[in-house]
Amino acid sequence: MGLYLRKELKGGGAIAVWDITENEQELLQILSEDQENREQELEEISLYKSENSRCERLAVLALLQTLFEHPVHLGHHENGSPYIENNSTKISITHTKRFAAVIVHPSEEVGIDIESIKRDFAAVEKRALSNEERDDLLDKDESDTEKTEERNTQLAIYWSAKEALYKRMGMHNVDFSVNMEVERFNVREEGEIDITFRYPNSEYIVNDDSRQQNEEEEFEMQYEVFDGHVMVWMVG
Repeated sequence: MGLYLRKELKGGGAIAVWDITENEQELLQILSEDQENREQELEEISLYKSENSRCERLAVLALLQTLFEHPVHLGHHENGSPYIENNSTKISITHTKRFAAVIVHPSEEVGIDIESIKRDFAAVEKRALSNEERDDLLDKDESDTEKTEERNTQLAIYWSAKEALYKRMGMHNVDFSVNMEVERFNVREEGEIDITFRYPNSEYIVNDDSRQQNEEEEFEMQYEVFDGHVMVWMVG
């Protein structure tokens, strides 16, 4: 299907989402005009054993081809976060079996995540949510299909928000249940959520006289629910 949606953001940023309906050869054909410029990236992608994984990464390249007028090349920092080697634009990437998405901004740090609502979030609920966040979840009622789906959407938003923030912060030793706290929200088709990041002890920012500062920061994120998926993103 190709480009599924594109959002223009304040300050010159953008989000683009690709619906991965093509097979590997079809995606390579879409990238054919740019193959010479992407020889190394395509070679690295070819080493993935799973065709699904190769398609997800090829879809990301197709999105970059859509977003940028001239070819850009992805690199990765030591922590695994992506960056553009030949452009100062900030970038974050996410993909599921069906969708790939990219968020870019010329100057602000960004983060994005997509999750399928059909995913089993039992482990997320147990390990990634604080006691307060679990208390805010809808009660389980497996006999009520609509309520069960809404609860899973709620969990998908929690997880995607924390994943997007984790990508934006780019730090190690982050405990999702301790270092991130999502404020209570009501599930809608789209909306805003507030999230607090509490710096791990090893990551405190200190000033010149070595006093601890910025022990925590608050961020605002946006989310959208579409086609059985949740997408959460942030800028700044």
